[in-house]
Amino acid sequence: MKPFDAAGKFHPTGAVGEFRRRAVRSAGVTVISQGVVFAIQMIATVVLARLLMPADFGVVTMVTTFSLLIMGFGQNGYSEAVIQRDDIDQSLASNLFWINVSTGLLLTLCFAASGSLIARFYGDPRVAHIAIGMSLTILLNSTSVLHLALLKRALHFSVTSANDIFSSLTSVVAMILLAWRGWGYWALVAGAVIRLFIQSAGAWYLCRWIPRLPSRATGTASVVRFALNVYGRFSFNYLTRNTDNLLVGWRFGSSSLGFYKKAYDLFLLPANQLSAPVSDVVLSTLSRLERGSAQYKRYFLNGLSILAFVGMGAGAGLTLVGKDLIRLLLGSKWEEAGQIFTLFGPGIGIMLIYTTSGVIHLSIGRADRWFRWVVVEFSVTVLLFLVGLHWGPAGVAAAWTASFWLLTIPAFWYAGRPIKFGVGPVLATVWRYVLASLLAGCASAAIAREIPPLVTASGAVGAVVRIITISLVFSGLYIGGVILLHGGAEPLYRLGSLLPDIVHWNKSSNPPLTPEGVTVGSPEPQIDCVAAPETPGLVREEAG
Repeated sequence: MKPFDAAGKFHPTGAVGEFRRRAVRSAGVTVISQGVVFAIQMIATVVLARLLMPADFGVVTMVTTFSLLIMGFGQNGYSEAVIQRDDIDQSLASNLFWINVSTGLLLTLCFAASGSLIARFYGDPRVAHIAIGMSLTILLNSTSVLHLALLKRALHFSVTSANDIFSSLTSVVAMILLAWRGWGYWALVAGAVIRLFIQSAGAWYLCRWIPRLPSRATGTASVVRFALNVYGRFSFNYLTRNTDNLLVGWRFGSSSLGFYKKAYDLFLLPANQLSAPVSDVVLSTLSRLERGSAQYKRYFLNGLSILAFVGMGAGAGLTLVGKDLIRLLLGSKWEEAGQIFTLFGPGIGIMLIYTTSGVIHLSIGRADRWFRWVVVEFSVTVLLFLVGLHWGPAGVAAAWTASFWLLTIPAFWYAGRPIKFGVGPVLATVWRYVLASLLAGCASAAIAREIPPLVTASGAVGAVVRIITISLVFSGLYIGGVILLHGGAEPLYRLGSLLPDIVHWNKSSNPPLTPEGVTVGSPEPQIDCVAAPETPGLVREEAG
């Protein structure tokens, strides 16, 4: 894609009337692609868990706890600013690119130099060398932020998804080969660097844009302020979500941190597969609707309903089978991670619901309010961590779950105040899914306990039997509960109504748009773009 025309203006993205179809298809392709990435990462996890020790994962996590925070500068801030802003041109984008890359280079050098301090904090000399290697990820990431954001602004999610898949696959292959050759934790470091190098190269290939030299451009200062607010929010949010790693690694060492991190990864999996990849699509859609309008609220609540339906079901189901799932995938030496996960599980569904409150802040352009809220979130969650630390890694996991249940209602109340979007509609949308998952989960656990052969079955076969049996029982009870509480199958029909838009991605179904966004019967205007080869199951044509 060439994002700017000869006059330096960004290509239009189509009419508001097309948003539902485009948003649904973009959401579909991101979810499917994330499913592919998840499958790749799951294979890597299964293989690497047998080639490496828990301490190898733990010592790398000690470093990434800091490096990912720094790497988030620009990626969390400029991306949202480019997607959300009403107008953007070549000069403004170029300024943002050079600001971001310059900052990335400075942060890379600072992080590499601080490795010895981090090693001293943990009391592990290996950390200093790992920090130097991981510092490269900061610079590599900064070079692709603007290119990926421009692709997402134009809703070219199929090519960004293909880029994610290819970079993930390449890094996974590299990690497995290096771990097999005995590189230990260095295999994980090399994989992180390779993934970001491939991702950056792919972003430049897919978005054919060469930044101009810096110049005076209207809006640069305001975008930087917006980005700093978003990054400030991200920083507090990141500290909230990584203080647990810091405390567990400092108090209990790299092995305990390795077990905790694998349990946390499974806890975060639904957010990575559902909430995170769809958030860009939702943000692109809601940002172009009238703030606080009936259409805005309807789009948001419909999306929240579907996310709550899937999320609450996934959370309760994983709570029931997560221990067996970890033992089956990672091996018996990871059993401690499975025990920790049972305390993470009850927080999965409510976490997915909670994270959507941030979309409201960004879509109405109030990153400043989002930043203020995350300070509250940080204070409450870290206080719970300190309390839970007394009971070890399992107590910290329980603190995570408690934090989401405590903060969800206040988060939506605060996010919706500027547009008079109260908590009532949110509660009316999600409470039935919460109750259905609770009742179905308790009933499934009770039924499983009444089948002694199911409880006592040992080994991999026993784990597989329990996973399949309990999942089937829970799914039936959960869907039945949702239908009963809604007085019909309307939630299932709503989800089913989206499937044709998600899976029917052929060119003939897309009415063409003129550059002004008017649907016509003439052939569609051509946009100069470079797309990945057509792949079954991925969107072939994006809004441009």
